[in-house]
Formats: sequence, C-alpha cells, structure tokens
Amino acid sequence: MTTKRILLIFGLIGFFVSTALAQKNKPIDKDATRETQKLYKSLRKLSKKHTLFAHQHATEYGHSWAGDEDRSDVKSVTGSHPAMVGVDFSGFSGRSPEQIEQAKERLRKNVVDTYNRGGVTTIAWHFSNPVSGGGFYWRDTVSLPAVSYIIPGGQAHEQYKEILKGIADWAHSIKGANGELVPVIFRPYHEFDGGWFWWGASHCTREEFIALWQFTVGYLRDELDVHNFIYAFSPDNQFLTEEKYLARYPGDEWVDMVGMDNYGDMGRNRYAIDTAALKLKIVSDYARKSGKLAAFTETGLESIPNETWWTETLLKTMRMHKMRLAYVLVWRNDIRSPTHYYAPYPGQVSVPDFMKFYEDPYTLFENDLKNIYKKKKR
Repeated sequence: MTTKRILLIFGLIGFFVSTALAQKNKPIDKDATRETQKLYKSLRKLSKKHTLFAHQHATEYGHSWAGDEDRSDVKSVTGSHPAMVGVDFSGFSGRSPEQIEQAKERLRKNVVDTYNRGGVTTIAWHFSNPVSGGGFYWRDTVSLPAVSYIIPGGQAHEQYKEILKGIADWAHSIKGANGELVPVIFRPYHEFDGGWFWWGASHCTREEFIALWQFTVGYLRDELDVHNFIYAFSPDNQFLTEEKYLARYPGDEWVDMVGMDNYGDMGRNRYAIDTAALKLKIVSDYARKSGKLAAFTETGLESIPNETWWTETLLKTMRMHKMRLAYVLVWRNDIRSPTHYYAPYPGQVSVPDFMKFYEDPYTLFENDLKNIYKKKKR
C-alpha cells in the first residue's frame, strides 16, 4: 500500500471520528430550532467554567407572596432573578378543560417572559396518574401502575397520546418577542429510581420505563413536530457507579442532558458532600464521554437553617472535582408554609452566605447571561 493511500485512509478515519464526535455534542433532535441549538451550545460552553443557578417556581410565587410581576425571592435578595426558572406541566392533565387552559396560559406567559429577559426555563412533570386516583404520588390503596397502561400496546395509550398532543400544542405556542419558538429543558419522569411516584422503579419494569421514555420523546419530536425541547434524564441519588446510574437509561439517542436529584446527601438526611460529589462526577463524566450536557437537576435544604450551606455545602460539592454542570436547581419557596422554602428571602439567616454564592464567578444568575440564544436585535 502506498504512503499516499495510507495517509488518505487515516485522513478518512479522522474525518469520520471527528464527525461522530461532533454529532455527540448536539441536540438529539436534528430539526431542533436555531434558538434550541444555540441554547444547547451556550450551556455546553458555559459549563466549562460556570454553573447556572436555578430555582423552582421562582417567578410564580415565593415566601408569603404570589403572582407579583417581575418578582422572585432570589431577585429580592440579590437584585437578579435566577439564571434558570423551574416550572411544571402538572396542570396540563387531570383537571377540567377550563383549568387546563388557564394553567397553559399562565405557564406560557411565565416561560416567554423568562426568555425575553434572557433567562432559561426547565420544566418538570408532576404528572397525575392518568388511569387512577392518587395524583403523581404512589398511593398503595389507590394507585394503578400506569406505565404499563400508557406505553404502546397499553389500554390507555391513546389517552396518553392526547395528553402529549396538549403539551405539543403548548410547545408550539411559546414564542419570543420576534416570533421565534422558545426553547426549554423538559425533564419528565424524574426520580424514577425511587418508589414514591407512580412511574418509579417499584411500579414498572426497566423495559416498560424505557419504552415510556422513548415513546414520549419520539412522539413529541417525530410525530408532533416539537423541536424546541432539550430532554433531561434525572434519577434520584440511589447509585454509586455508572452502571447503576444507567440502569434505566433509554439510550444516548433519546437524551440530551443527564442529571441527578439529591437532597439526602446535602443535609436532609446527612451531610455527605464527598458522596454527593462522587455521584455528580459520575454524571458529569458520563456526559463528557457521551457528548451530553450534565446538571444538578434538584437539590436544596428545607428552611436553610445552615447559615453557610451555600458555600460550604453546595458550592464545595459542585467544585470538589473537575465537573461540567450546566445548572443547579434548588426547590421551591412555598406561599403559605413558614418552613417550606429552599432559596433565601430578605432577612433569612443564610442571606449573607447566599450573597457570597451569588458573587462567586462560578455561579451565574440571570443578569450574568449574555445573549445565550444569539437572538437578533429588533
């Protein structure tokens, strides 16, 4: 074989390898909108040195207030909204048609307002059991194992398709100031490795869960033309190896972002930040080698009684190893409960430490984001 031919072969191998690597680092939707691709790319780039701070229901309500325009407890403390706002599709099914439409409209406004300010939205789905009572939690005396009912071949599969059509219609309606579709991170069926939700590991087989995930993504993307979703996979923290983490993983072609929810190691049950950091590293390492984004998809300490939790627990956990985490989300601040909150409000004991967390170059808030969608100026 001539030297010229050998060089040609190696050149072709290099081309195909680089092409394969490039395909890894893109959304799984080849028809993803321009803004969705830009958001994915921006999150990937920012995660090399930073992590976006996210707060669930941040702008919908907070500690003792609800519905105020352009308000969040985080903004009241720091002067900036969180970089990412968590919302939920919980109101999109299991209610009257009128209530569903109201929920869709409220959520549409919230998501569009966040986008127009330059922030990001992540959407969870506390999905009320579509075939029995019990809500989204598993109730032994009430709940039915709905996963087997709603996957292809199940007796409630057509009903599930209608629910997904409602989500798709909403996804097509969220448009920014220039008429472009707003990209969001969609995080369905979270904490599936536990048994507290009806989609949990105690209530469906591995094969059933994977079928549910693959059908959900495929139907939204390929049949209903939803091209502004980034799909996030997030079990709870019940793993210590990559193999266990991936036990119900649906495959790289079905996931854009890998994450983990972890309250237990972060002060709820124990302080085990070495263990939490190890678990996050497993997530981040898998993301890097498979060309995915990674995130700390839920955490927090209820009531934040630990005055230095932000810097001595959360920040130390995320920075213990060399990891790339697109965002970290803490849970909601309840309207009425005096103790159910996960982000500080003015006067709360952890405010001084939260300000250190806010000012650290590693963390990004909404005011720090610089046109991550590469939107055209009007």
